[in-house]
Amino acid sequence: MIYFCHKFRISNAFGYNHTTMMKANEKIPVITIDGPSGSGKGTLCQILARKLNWHLLDSGAIYRVLAFAAFQANIPLMQDDLLVQIAGDMKLQFKPQSDNTLKVLLNNQDVSKEIRTEANGQRASVVSTSAQVREALLQKQRDFRQFPGLVTDGRDMGTTVFPNAGLKLFLSASAEERAKRRYEQLINQGINANLAQVLDELLVRDQRDTARSASPLQVAADAISIDTTKLSIEQVVEQVMGLAKARFT
Repeated sequence: MIYFCHKFRISNAFGYNHTTMMKANEKIPVITIDGPSGSGKGTLCQILARKLNWHLLDSGAIYRVLAFAAFQANIPLMQDDLLVQIAGDMKLQFKPQSDNTLKVLLNNQDVSKEIRTEANGQRASVVSTSAQVREALLQKQRDFRQFPGLVTDGRDMGTTVFPNAGLKLFLSASAEERAKRRYEQLINQGINANLAQVLDELLVRDQRDTARSASPLQVAADAISIDTTKLSIEQVVEQVMGLAKARFT
């Protein structure tokens, strides 16, 4: 296991010291992993965060939490002013688990299962099209950039949120493979699902994510693309760990 954070402390490779660390957080290393739903970026981020002993940001979960909170409060998904207010009040924590799942805490309440339903995923996709909401959540996402480093999972991490990230990745896979992975994930979580319906909803979300005017899903110019269709998660992790080691040590 490689703990890059230890190397940063010893070598001071990014110019850290106790008095300037908070003022120069842009020097804190960041790995951004973007891509469509089901490409494997979520599992990859959780494994990397544990292996590197870095912080984790699941930006998709932030939008899912906001959509869930709005639904619970009976707030229309297009009511931007109220959504922005909720976004500002949210206190979030992400805790990777040993089984490659992610515990999501909203105001210290575990909402991990509630936010992962397909219905809430569709609501989150709608919420994420709002430029006002995306702007309101931008600084909240950037605040996750803390020593010794950050691994991020999203759709605009490398293009909008952390454009100066030291390593940018874009994961992709065929729609059929991504739908299969999502279907199996839901079944393993005890959630009823239909594979054909999962595929249809995935395609709708792909279209919405790539066509939205605010931070659409796209490959950053300096990102490394990885097609995970025929790769195991172990193969992807090995490849990315090699890239991270070469980039940050």
